[in-house]
Amino acid sequence: MRIFLSLSGIPVLAATLFSGFAFAQSPALPPASGAPAPTSITYQGPVDLDYVPPALNQLSAQAAIKNSFAFDHNMLVAASSLLSDSDAQTKQTIAKIDGVSVHMLGFGQSGIPDEAAVDSIRQAYHLRGWKHLVSTTGSGGPIHDNVTDVWIVLDGANVKGGVVLAETPRSLTLVTVAGNISPADIMHLRGKFGIPNFNTGDFKDAK
Repeated sequence: MRIFLSLSGIPVLAATLFSGFAFAQSPALPPASGAPAPTSITYQGPVDLDYVPPALNQLSAQAAIKNSFAFDHNMLVAASSLLSDSDAQTKQTIAKIDGVSVHMLGFGQSGIPDEAAVDSIRQAYHLRGWKHLVSTTGSGGPIHDNVTDVWIVLDGANVKGGVVLAETPRSLTLVTVAGNISPADIMHLRGKFGIPNFNTGDFKDAK
């Protein structure tokens, strides 16, 4: 289940969207157990904002802080009216988005307990047939120092959505964006609607 905030309180909505505030909620449940193992597929419909890789629920059970929230198109457009004129490109991007869902997990001093589970999340999008665009890592530190992965959902030559998975030593953020967007549009959304403000300077083509 996702949380859609009421549009009756635009000031509250603005504070939520641009300050990074999140409403506590458990991530959506994975598909029923016993289902056949997924195989690589191509895009076959709208991007599902409710989809959560099962491994994310596994990590959620071990997280000290967990937040989940979502914005529909009307909420996003209402919030974009509060942006300054200098954010014209961001406003154009928001107009093309059908919705955004965000899952945030925070861990304690020991950090993310199971790196294999994070890799399983990445594998889930590979199995869904989504194109892995870029991955960036911070210099030094443990294997999961700072990693950002971006996938896009293709319908032929058209992009129908994208996913950002941002990992730090003590947190994990998964953002799904649905809409007729481009990879550049995802970059314009950094730092808004729960999408991490990741650095693109170290991006490289994903294999």
